[in-house]
Amino acid sequence: MENESVSRNFIEREIDKDLAEGVYDTVHTRFPPEPNGYLHIGHAKAILLNYGIAKQYGGKFNMRFDDTNPTKEKSEFVESIKEDIQWLGADWEDRLYFASDYFGQMYEAAVKLIQKGLAYVSDLSAEQMREYRGTLTEPGRDDPNRNRSVEENLALFEDMKNGKFADGEKVLRAKIDMSSGNINMRDPVIYRVARMTHHNTGDAWCIYPMYDFAHPVEDAIEGITHSLCSLEFEDHRPLYEWVVDALEYPHPPRQIEFAKLYLNNVVTGKRYIKKLVEEGIVDGWDDPRLVSISGLRRRGYTPEAIQRFVELCGISKANSTADMAMLEYCLREDLKLKKARVMAAVDPVKVVIDNYPQGQVEQLTVENNMENPELGMRTVPFCRELYIDGADFMEEPPKKYFRLFPGNEVRLMQAYFVTCVSFEKDADGKVSVIHCTYDPASKGGNSPDGRKVKGTIHWVAAPYAVEAQVRLFENLIDEEKGVYNKEDGSLNLNPNSLTCKKCYVEQSLADAKAYDSFQFVRNGFFCVDAKDSTKEHLVFNRIVSLKSSFKLPANGSEN
Repeated sequence: MENESVSRNFIEREIDKDLAEGVYDTVHTRFPPEPNGYLHIGHAKAILLNYGIAKQYGGKFNMRFDDTNPTKEKSEFVESIKEDIQWLGADWEDRLYFASDYFGQMYEAAVKLIQKGLAYVSDLSAEQMREYRGTLTEPGRDDPNRNRSVEENLALFEDMKNGKFADGEKVLRAKIDMSSGNINMRDPVIYRVARMTHHNTGDAWCIYPMYDFAHPVEDAIEGITHSLCSLEFEDHRPLYEWVVDALEYPHPPRQIEFAKLYLNNVVTGKRYIKKLVEEGIVDGWDDPRLVSISGLRRRGYTPEAIQRFVELCGISKANSTADMAMLEYCLREDLKLKKARVMAAVDPVKVVIDNYPQGQVEQLTVENNMENPELGMRTVPFCRELYIDGADFMEEPPKKYFRLFPGNEVRLMQAYFVTCVSFEKDADGKVSVIHCTYDPASKGGNSPDGRKVKGTIHWVAAPYAVEAQVRLFENLIDEEKGVYNKEDGSLNLNPNSLTCKKCYVEQSLADAKAYDSFQFVRNGFFCVDAKDSTKEHLVFNRIVSLKSSFKLPANGSEN
């Protein structure tokens, strides 16, 4: 209906109000990651929200690295973050910036605060500053240096810049209110002496701005209108507003906070992931068991699935936690019509059809995806010797097992009915060869006499099969114990988070490249591993299984 009202989240309503009242005549947002690690699923919400808002209002979106802390920052992280954001579909066009681009302007901004009597150089150590700061229930005490003259502060700040003081010997503090109920407003440090080689500016500076000072200055310089931040910055908003007001920017940006995206039973903390990487428990920040953006991409997730997941989680002021099952639901929904359904034998066992003509090969024409005819057809060779999944045969099956066992007849997908007549075992007692006979009249999987078979199994023609490895994943965390060990704070890791198995796949997958993905019939969706797979030895990561426990709410609500 044309008059049907569109539900707006609280950020959209605030922006609508700002535009209607003429506070701003455009919308300009930014995503400001610190390059001290790889992005994870939680960051995807911030990226897609900031980019989506800009696009929705016909505005602009900036990409800016807040690189004000060189001790933890690397060019490696810069490049990975750029790649992740582009992959998610957020386009900063020609607006790629670094906080370090503005170090000169930030210095001048700090000088301006000193000149206005709104900043001063302090000699207090970090320990003394904590002592003077007060508590949540007690006001702070004035710094002994709070009333230094403007001239003395200007000279000391220039000496800080020129390297005349040791690291930590002097800091520049904003002069606000030591009795404020908001501890962030009790004369916060805005500059410190720190001799650190910066990934972008080298050794040009030995003083660096604090994030709470740099953030509003950067936003104002770039013309940001709406600075969308996660909730932990809510208590910092008065300082943000104080900085832009004190520096008299003509079009001050506005900070709005929203709830972060949390997932149950996953590891997102950078120090924990760093430890997992260093100890070799995972093979890098892009390990497919991690929920880093690069890990999800390597596993085979799609930007569209993550976008849909963020939409379903909604935008609110209240913190909440989503379940991994919802993310996997979005993934299955995105993949099921996009990917060819191919056959692969995991833990393969050979099948010999004894009455099939020696040397004969048939080319069967099959649909790539029965739910999406647009994906076309392919040909699959069929012959006397095949591989099937090891799980599709049992010597002594339980009740209601309808797959292959001695005397039972099953349908080979797209091919013929076959009946198991015998089997062989190797020296270890493991079934190595299954002997069957086939019904030549049942081609295409239908019997002319109308008899029914309950089991249908997939297969791969042995002479044409491509050997590969499949990697099956479980949660990196032991879900029954939770993420963290309560006694020592360590991670409760699942020892079965990775299982590697031998597999044979269809000949059509021989030239599969990194990130190519498929549905392996009855086994799930799989993606060619981007790090370890080669043409000579294909490696497939299981993206997600086919079954889901997640149910979308009845109204399909995204809010």
